[in-house]
Amino acid sequence: MIFSITLVVASLVALALLLRAARGRGLLPVSPDDLARRIRPVDIEAFRNLIDPSEEQFLRAHLSRRAFRSVQRQRLLATLDYVRGASHNAAILLRLGEAARRDLDPRIAEAGQRLVDNAVRLRMFALFSMAQLCIGIALPGAHISAGRMVESYQQLSGLASQLAVMQRPQPSSPLVAAS
Repeated sequence: MIFSITLVVASLVALALLLRAARGRGLLPVSPDDLARRIRPVDIEAFRNLIDPSEEQFLRAHLSRRAFRSVQRQRLLATLDYVRGASHNAAILLRLGEAARRDLDPRIAEAGQRLVDNAVRLRMFALFSMAQLCIGIALPGAHISAGRMVESYQQLSGLASQLAVMQRPQPSSPLVAAS
């Protein structure tokens, strides 16, 4: 009985920590003007290249086992850095979405809600991907996939840009670097 209670309490604490991490509570609210200096650039093409299974197969086929493990560990560390950057950006966009969903214009409020939903989803993907990447770094033979991160990040970037256009109809540059 005590074991069951301990397990339930530990599960609830873990869930609370996951939700807190996904929501990014440590960040202050962000204004659209402040966004450009707080967002970390994420090179989508480099990110895609790092997680491309065909690239991994090519390296595995053309490098010695030892060299492949070393290169793969470096690639996973770089991927982890990209995932952290995307997660950081999602936390900032989450704050932007939370502010927008309180807007009186229902279109902006709806766009803000979509931004919040996608930012939370991306943060959860990031937490899962970071765990997978850490396992891959420790065990270089493990198969790791962060493909959903790239698509989710691009979708979040598009939603943030749509919200910016709604809030300021004049032409502007994209909010999130997705080059």
